[in-house]
Amino acid sequence: MAGWVYRQNNVPHYQRQFQKHDGLRLWEKGRGNWMIPAYKAILFTSISASMYMMGRLVLGHKTWFGKN
Repeated sequence: MAGWVYRQNNVPHYQRQFQKHDGLRLWEKGRGNWMIPAYKAILFTSISASMYMMGRLVLGHKTWFGKN
């Protein structure tokens, strides 16, 4: 129980991090530097692939490549 009572106070560090005016939104500051770009890459890749395949289905092609 003493580990919880006498541990380091991280509040000033997080206040500096979250109250800094650096142009980022609050939800972007709390994540790691790799999480948001990875999320956006997966999001845009999946949307692009869906739109590509929807366009192919409209044209009558049921496969990713070829004229089948």
